[in-house]
This record gives sequence, C-alpha cells and structure tokens, in this order.
Amino acid sequence: MLKQHLQQKLLQKLSPQQIQFIKLLQVPTVALDTRVKEELEENPALEDPSLMTQDEPKSEYDDLNDGPEDYEQSSEDTSMDEFNVDDYLQDDSANDYSTNYNNGDDDEEKKETPIAIESTFFESLQEQLDLIPLSDQDFIIGKQIIGSLDDDGYLRRPLGSMIDDLAFSQNVMVEEEDVLEMLKLIQSFDPPGIGARDLKECLLIQLKRKDPGNPIIIKAMNVVENYLDEFTRKHYDKLEKSLGLDSEELKEVVNEILRLNPKPGDANQVTTKQMQIIPDFHISNNDGVLILTLNSKNAPELKVSRSYQEMFEHYDKASSKDKKLKEAVQFVKQKLDSARWFIDAIKQRQQTLLKTMNAIMHYQYEYFLTADERKMRPMILKDIADKIDMDISTVSRVANSKYVQTEFGTFLLKSFFSEAIQTENGEEVSNKEVKKILEDCIGNEDKRKPLADEKLTEILKERGYNIARRTVAKYREQMNIPVARLRKEL
Repeated sequence: MLKQHLQQKLLQKLSPQQIQFIKLLQVPTVALDTRVKEELEENPALEDPSLMTQDEPKSEYDDLNDGPEDYEQSSEDTSMDEFNVDDYLQDDSANDYSTNYNNGDDDEEKKETPIAIESTFFESLQEQLDLIPLSDQDFIIGKQIIGSLDDDGYLRRPLGSMIDDLAFSQNVMVEEEDVLEMLKLIQSFDPPGIGARDLKECLLIQLKRKDPGNPIIIKAMNVVENYLDEFTRKHYDKLEKSLGLDSEELKEVVNEILRLNPKPGDANQVTTKQMQIIPDFHISNNDGVLILTLNSKNAPELKVSRSYQEMFEHYDKASSKDKKLKEAVQFVKQKLDSARWFIDAIKQRQQTLLKTMNAIMHYQYEYFLTADERKMRPMILKDIADKIDMDISTVSRVANSKYVQTEFGTFLLKSFFSEAIQTENGEEVSNKEVKKILEDCIGNEDKRKPLADEKLTEILKERGYNIARRTVAKYREQMNIPVARLRKEL
C-alpha cells in the first residue's frame, strides 16, 4: 500500500568551483605545476604569459557578420540576450588577472625531481639470472620466483601456487623439486638472504655465506636455528644458560646476528619511491622578527586569453544567430568561465595557504624563534580555524599536505599541532614537550637496564607532569620507541 509522507532533510551541495578549490588545495607544490599544465592543455582560454614567446596575433572575425548562407535558422535561436559581452569585457584588468606572487628564491625554479638511473631490485636479480647457463624450463622457473618475491626480498607465496601459475599461464609443467632447486640457486644471489621464506631462513642464508669455521658464526647459527624466539624477545639470561656462554661471548654472538639484514630486498629498492619535498612556505628569522613567504611555485602567472574574449565578442555581434553559432558561443563562454574559475581557485588556494600558515606561525611564534620544542604551545585544528574564520576541514587539508622550511629544518604543518596537558601548577603545555622529555630520558638511559614505562611515569611526575602510565606508553609508541625489554643491550 502506497503512503504519502513529508520528510525534511538538510543537504549541503558543493558548487563546481568549490570542488575545484578543494582539490587544488590538497595538491602539493611539487605537483601543482603539472596540474596547471594539464589545465592549460585542456582549456585554450587559459594562458600562461611566461610561456608566450611572441606577441599573440590579433584574430579577425569580420566574416562572421555575414554568416554562412546554408545555416538553418530557428525561431528559438533568434535571441542571444542570455550572453552579455559586457560581463566579459567590462573589466580589462580582470581579464589580464595574474596570480604572480614573487616570493621565494629564484633557485626554486631550478629544483627538479631527481631521476633514478639505477636498476631496480628485481632487475638486478634478473641480470644475475641471465648470467647463468640454464635450460629454458629452469630459466622460466627462475623468472617466476623472482617475480613472486615481495619488496623485502622474501618468497612468501606457497610453492604450489607458483607451480599452478607456471602450468596455467605458461604451460610449463614442473615438480616441487624443480622449483626448490631453482630457489636454492636464487638464494645464492646478492644481496645475501634473498629468496628466504621466513626470517629464520633469511638469517641462516646470510650466516652460511660467512666464515663457516668461525666459532662465533657457528654459535650465531645455533641461536638463529634453535633460539630465535628468545633472541627476538631479548631473553639474554635464558640464552646464556641454554648455550653455556658468558656475557662477553653472548655479546659477540648477538652483535654478529644484529649485523645481518632482516629485509635484504628493502635496502636495494631504488630511490624513485622517495618523493622530493618542496616546501610550500619559508620562515626566516630577521633579528627576532619572523618573515613568512610563500613558495613562488604556488602562484603561477595565469590569465584569460584575450583572443578568446575577442572571439566571444565577434560571435555576439554576428548578424547570423543560428543554432550552430549559438553552440559556438556556448562553447567559448564555457571555456572563459572555466578559465576564470581556475584562476580564482589558484588565487584562493594561495590566500588560504598564506592565511593558515601565518596563523600557525604567530600561534607558535616562540617555537619558530628558538626551535625549542618546549616552547611549542598546545594547538588543535579548531584553534587555527577560529583565528582565520575557516572550516576545520580546510585547515586539516592544509596541515596534512603542506611543508614549511625553517632555519632548523623542513616540517609537515601537521607536526605543529598537539594536545594540551595540564601540569601540577595548572599550566597547559603541549604533549610534544612531554614527548621530548621522554625521548631525552630514553636516549640517556643505561641500555643494560632501560627505563620501564612505570619508571618514566615517575620521572614525569617528579617534573610536574601528572600523566598515567598508559599515556606514557601511548606517547612512546607514537615515537616508534619499543618497550624497555626490547631496548636492552648487552
């Protein structure tokens, strides 16, 4: 049975201009140039004056006044009032609007993303395979094994899966013994440890390639083979008793194992995975006065094409108002609108970046002057959003994707935000100050007796920070510092 009912909803829809601005705001400086070039290629009504090598020839459109005789006339196309040329030509300065913002160093323009010329990890293994005389079947198996390795250099796929792949995709029928034989060969390739199926096998492969007569190597192999769990948990007392070693002998064995590479493929990845960071802002200290500048790459010089504006004007003045001409006018109008929207979005992006960074700089003024993390004030996204009268989501987009270069390093803006912690005196301080204290305490601890979370909590309380042990553990984990037992050294 059908029923009628009223329902009230509150919907928020973003305009195309707002969507374009949001997307541009998240684009990093290193990628903005590419985004602008894409827009220039897609929209002929948008121009970059810096790319113009000569004066643009003035177009003539007088022949449009007569119009082709074979155009079909339509009564509904006799009016062109919806297109007002004055809207496009009344402000010439707007048409030639430029977002040029001459901040930053000229050297910034010369910075380019490095091009890696090294061979990749997998190419290196393939080159080693090519040097060995093999049958066609063994060569195919070897390629299959190399292609099945993960980025750490491990073979985590079951052998049966590779055998099935060889059968179905390459029509090569092999036995498990054939795959194991080729796997053993690949495990002899460089870097040592490649092709292992687990950590134990990886470490043993590396140890076997060392001096087999060395007693320390023999004992290290025994530890990896039979006591790897105790080793990873740093239960050194159990190892001493089980192996009958004194502390000095155990220290030599442990150091030998620590020299091995648990991820042999990781260190051989080429640098193409590392994205070059180009800072969006620069902060300099001029005798106690902070100066903020925006990277000039964030303000490309753009303008609306004058020839397209003239084209629009001539189309409007044409005596023939047929359907095809109206479609042409609609196309030109769309391109002109799109060009203006893009220029406005670039300008809004520039203003939003500067406004947000300026608020952050003044909020953390003492920190940027001294580079002392203890001077960093508690600051959340809402604090900055309220100061610049913008949405928290806008501030978040800037903070999560933009970098600032200072005299003491380059930082992601997100790193300047932190929660507040109240001291015994009632004063609010940044949790980064507490993290800095924890880092210093752990850095200066006796590695033979590292500080447990309970002890770190006591130290903080002695300094006036009343923090729970679980909070200390959370901060320690956020700094990627392991628990005390795993920090222990002999």
